[in-house]
Amino acid sequence: MRDLMVTNDPVLLSFVEVLLKGESIDTVVLDQNMSIVEGSIGIFPRRLSVLDEDWCAAARVMRDAGLGEWIKDDG
Repeated sequence: MRDLMVTNDPVLLSFVEVLLKGESIDTVVLDQNMSIVEGSIGIFPRRLSVLDEDWCAAARVMRDAGLGEWIKDDG
């Protein structure tokens, strides 16, 4: 698994999940439980991860949707 994006914005997170699902790219939201525990303060971001082999395709989908600035490219 490789992180694709990190955000505190639940609407953005849901939008990207739907975009990727539309392209048959499976996602996993990490740190969701920690975000729920901390309440609505928003200090613990959620990570959206995809399989390593899907990362490039997922990043392309995000760029095509105008969301390239949100891509976490650590490598």
